[in-house]
Amino acid sequence: MGHRLSRITTRTGDAGDTGLGDGSRVPKDSARIQALGDLDELNSALGLLLAEKIPAALKRALLQVQHDLFDLGGELSIPGHAMVTATHVARLEALTQAYNAKLRPLKEFILPGGTRAAAATHLARAVCRRAERSLVALGRAEGVSASARQYLNRLSDLLFVLGRTLNRIARRGDVLWKHEHRSR
Repeated sequence: MGHRLSRITTRTGDAGDTGLGDGSRVPKDSARIQALGDLDELNSALGLLLAEKIPAALKRALLQVQHDLFDLGGELSIPGHAMVTATHVARLEALTQAYNAKLRPLKEFILPGGTRAAAATHLARAVCRRAERSLVALGRAEGVSASARQYLNRLSDLLFVLGRTLNRIARRGDVLWKHEHRSR
């Protein structure tokens, strides 16, 4: 394989547009580029989470998610191209079910927090939700695969469960929201 990024500064985007994988150019503020940027931010948030001390199995699963997000970015950079499939979605569902089975059922809403790793997971979940909203917005104007939308929806579920899981592993409870809590 040749060098993909041998030149980082190209100046081709100086006028406010950028190239897609199919060679077309679009404005940098288009819905497609917004969705790609939100995916990039999500992948970066996962990279930050992976810098934390977390169990090896969880690390492997999240590294696979990072690769999947690159595939999803590839899908978005070539309009009409599909790379994320129902198999990707099913893998996330299975992970979510497996980790959630070890948690106590929730009776209250929880706040993002607890351990540093759990808080980073909740931050990634919030970024995932934004990426999902961007993908839905793009889908209203242009075609987006159902699997792509489902993947981000399932990923946010998984990240919620993993935030709780990381607190449980650290022997920290969930940070419960208290409706009656008021500043005085």
